[in-house]
Amino acid sequence: MNPDIVETINVAREVAWLPWAVQYFFLVGLSYGAFLLSLPGIVFRRRGWHGVSRLALLGALVCGLSAPVALLADLHQPGRFWHFYAYLTPTSWMSWGAFFIPVYLSGLLTYAWLAFRPDLERHAAGGGKLAGVAGMLACGGHDSRRALKAAALLAFVGAALVALYTGAEVAVLRARPLWNTPLLPLQFFVTALAGAAGLALLFNRFSARDAAATRTLAGVLAASQLCALAIGALWLGLGLSGLSAVHARALAEIGPSANWQLAAAWAVAATVLTLLLAWKRPGSGLLVGVLALHSAWMMRWSIFIGGQEVPKTGAGYYSYSLPLGPEGLLGIVGTAGLWVFLFVLITTLLPLDRLAAGSANEAA
Repeated sequence: MNPDIVETINVAREVAWLPWAVQYFFLVGLSYGAFLLSLPGIVFRRRGWHGVSRLALLGALVCGLSAPVALLADLHQPGRFWHFYAYLTPTSWMSWGAFFIPVYLSGLLTYAWLAFRPDLERHAAGGGKLAGVAGMLACGGHDSRRALKAAALLAFVGAALVALYTGAEVAVLRARPLWNTPLLPLQFFVTALAGAAGLALLFNRFSARDAAATRTLAGVLAASQLCALAIGALWLGLGLSGLSAVHARALAEIGPSANWQLAAAWAVAATVLTLLLAWKRPGSGLLVGVLALHSAWMMRWSIFIGGQEVPKTGAGYYSYSLPLGPEGLLGIVGTAGLWVFLFVLITTLLPLDRLAAGSANEAA
């Protein structure tokens, strides 16, 4: 045998977390981020936040109702969801997530109902599409501040738990150094908040076009982008300096890849552009909102799908091509269609312009 011959065998593996998982993490992140943006105006009644918070709560509601569908689809056999409750695994963050999600959704739905009851009553009184349904849902349309605050507290606890588990269930995977970092949950949270601000900016752009609301959201977005850059710089610094062995291994794995170099350059450029536009030109709500949503989506796509292209054993990188069927492009389009359906249904009961403006009494 010629000793100069080296044979390298690499076994390609299919990705385990499909685009359904990306959609779930994207939508649930937008939901809890938008919920947090709803608190200043609805619960604490901060001046200048009224319309912003109501639009944010709409985003939290639509995304929060869409996200579990993507999660069930990612189980491959959605009927398996009851296994999480029948066979609790205390050492698994995913197992705990099955309990955290209902806490958040029940709190969010109750909070949104209490916040929007007066609007539903006004819609019922004014007539129009689904006025009868709006009247039944309003249940008198009373403004119950104590119940609203209690529901907001429940939703806040649920949102914190969801944000914790969605970051922790990825960060605990030691087999993948790229994921095994406490900075990942922080980056998930910051980009979720940025995406939620971007979504509220789009809602505002297509409704009241409130300049004050645009400036408020642009300020939140600029701060979140600055935090995202700082977290990314810290991760890179830990990898280059060798102070953290995990970060150094992760950087060594993805550093030689041209795809990862392009993705990193794209992410930095998009973040910096969004930061500059939000800071210098806060009136460009449409462009800034789209960029913020794009950054939140691409960050999750790169981490989940791109992260699974890095082999745990073997040579080279795995190659992933987005399939056209339900586990790929069709699934993404289907989830987007569900989101649009829920948005149309809710805004038929609660017109977007009315949500953005609100009543004079509430604004005061």
